[in-house]
Amino acid sequence: MKKGNRFTLLAFVLLCTWVMAACSTTQADGSQDKEKAADSSPESITAVGSSALQPLVEAAAQQYSAENPGAVITVQGGGSGTGLSKISEGAVDIGNSDIFAEEKEGVDATALTDHKVAVVGMGPVVHNEVGVDNVSTEDLIGIFTGEITNWSELGGEDQDIIVINRAQGSGTRATFEEFALQGKEPIEAQEQDSSGTVRKIVSETPGSISYLAFSYFDDSTTAMKVNDVEPTQANVETNDWEIWAYQHMYTNGQAKGLAKDLIVYILSAEVQQELLPEMDYLPVTGMKIERDAEGNITNK
Repeated sequence: MKKGNRFTLLAFVLLCTWVMAACSTTQADGSQDKEKAADSSPESITAVGSSALQPLVEAAAQQYSAENPGAVITVQGGGSGTGLSKISEGAVDIGNSDIFAEEKEGVDATALTDHKVAVVGMGPVVHNEVGVDNVSTEDLIGIFTGEITNWSELGGEDQDIIVINRAQGSGTRATFEEFALQGKEPIEAQEQDSSGTVRKIVSETPGSISYLAFSYFDDSTTAMKVNDVEPTQANVETNDWEIWAYQHMYTNGQAKGLAKDLIVYILSAEVQQELLPEMDYLPVTGMKIERDAEGNITNK
């Protein structure tokens, strides 16, 4: 082969090698860019369940997302039963509940991890003009079982009592029936899923009564005393007010990723000491007693 041809062939081989290397580098850079894009994509989670816990989780999620712009957190209600069922099925990242998982039929509590993030008091609320703001436990049971049907029987207005219940599966309802009605079954009545809707109906319906978490108490309804005990945070801490529940955030197995980060954030001093009191929730650490899934009380 002539010398000129050898140089031409060598140049051609070197050119091909350079082109192949450049293409390989471009492909590698493209793959790295895709990996970086995947790594930087927003992480999202969904928390579903208790409407009593929903306002706190929503507020905490907003604060967390403001501090961590890449986080996308969707918070929905639906009731504690829904939250426990959905987390048990693996359909959501967090199941919010007013009740222990052990209390929910069909849920394997051993597969879930319980994160108690707060305590919420609950109590009966009535329309502002019924003329009664203090009842005994016996009176309360009588109202909700249909034995007492007019407010005049309790010294109030001559007005029929209209009971508004929470839907089956509601953790607020389960707590109220267990600790306010001592396990008695309430009469069939209008049922509502949402705490906000219950408050609105009671505020607008003369003679009505229902029950809400403290976080939904406002001047539009009257929060009742029971056995002369006021529904206050201090009385919940000592169990003098017995209608309360832990607020649970359940994960399927150990919490991880953004779900873990959100729960850790809600348990932080920033949320526990500032946000909880603002929204009428109690930190678990403030309780002077403990209550287990069977309702047994022990002093701390």
